[in-house]
Amino acid sequence: MTAITAAVRSLGGDFPAEAFGRTYRLWPQVGDFSDLFTWDDLNEIIARHRLEPPRLRLFNDGAQVPQHAYAHPVVTKRHTVWHRIEPGNLHHQLNKGASLVLDAVDTLHRRVEHFAEALERHLRTDVQVNLYASWTSKEGFGLHFDDHDVVVVQLEGAKRWKIHEPTRIAPLRIDVEAPEPPQGESIAEIVLRAGDMLYLPRGWWHAVAAAEDRSLHLTCGLKPTTGADLLAWLADQLRASATVRANLPHFASREEQVAHLAALLTEFTSALHDGVIEEFLCARGAMDPGRPMPSLPFVGGIPADEHLQVRLTASGAWYEVDGEGRVVMSAGGQDRMLSARAHAYDLLDLTGAAGGEVWGYAGRSLPGPPWPRTAPPGCGWSATPRAKQAGSCGKAPGRQNGSCLPPCPGHG
Repeated sequence: MTAITAAVRSLGGDFPAEAFGRTYRLWPQVGDFSDLFTWDDLNEIIARHRLEPPRLRLFNDGAQVPQHAYAHPVVTKRHTVWHRIEPGNLHHQLNKGASLVLDAVDTLHRRVEHFAEALERHLRTDVQVNLYASWTSKEGFGLHFDDHDVVVVQLEGAKRWKIHEPTRIAPLRIDVEAPEPPQGESIAEIVLRAGDMLYLPRGWWHAVAAAEDRSLHLTCGLKPTTGADLLAWLADQLRASATVRANLPHFASREEQVAHLAALLTEFTSALHDGVIEEFLCARGAMDPGRPMPSLPFVGGIPADEHLQVRLTASGAWYEVDGEGRVVMSAGGQDRMLSARAHAYDLLDLTGAAGGEVWGYAGRSLPGPPWPRTAPPGCGWSATPRAKQAGSCGKAPGRQNGSCLPPCPGHG
């Protein structure tokens, strides 16, 4: 079992019902994460990429270190300016107690991207993975909270976490008020060691510092799915109603206004049926554009070639089977129809599914033709020569009773 598999499995069981969105949870020694991301990987990324703040930044005692303290500007022949990292000055700042942050490392590193994709399929939301490196016991960011849930995996060393309960339940990035800092002592103080994993809901305050020499960890930020998101989606769906589209009767009598509000309430109440949450998640997943992956040189469409590997890059994809037994995949805002003999398990080889949850990622191509006949390259799909790239699959609404990727309720 790989460390990614073990990490995602840990987020199953009683975790969704008892801890997700409710309280923190610590899993000791989930797996060996040492190969997920290494110091050599970090050195290579810093050396090969132009990492302008806030993509890469340093913090010391809660304050951001000025960029000029570890980088200098470079003017290209096309008159653009970027900042080149100076290794000597970078080392000096880190040795003085600064912590290094690299945002969205999942877009720069394939193994971390695999981890993010596995979490996206399991938790049915977008994931961004940031990397944190520290060399001293100084707190880089001070006491703070995040506006999204996080899953933290310790790669090397140890980090001391002081955790406080939230002072505002479920705060949002755009909110009507800011949480007040907590008073008193922390409710938990834990040391996260290499191989450990921590879940922390949004709004929970925490202060973090290296506990033993240097530390390297990944923080996986989970995009929240809230009632506000559901209501915004419903507002768009309800535009099909003439009552919702009608002008508000602000010049009408009070009785007419009350009657109009009652009609709106009826429309809204009807839309909030028992299965609307799953319907919303499926609709959002079907529109998920996925991680950008071009299919060059195939710019006009993916050809029916058994030597190509078709890869589903949209983690929110799902499928249904029509009356003729054809598989209709919904991904990237488009539907793709496969022939009757192209079953979902041929497309999405889920190498690790247990406990009714989709969590693996695939490496098998479609069985010869048929191919998705209507799929332009990109936009949820990509195609590469089979020998050069393994495939991967997207998330789906779940797996039940041994059947692979059941369709969403109300969609076949």
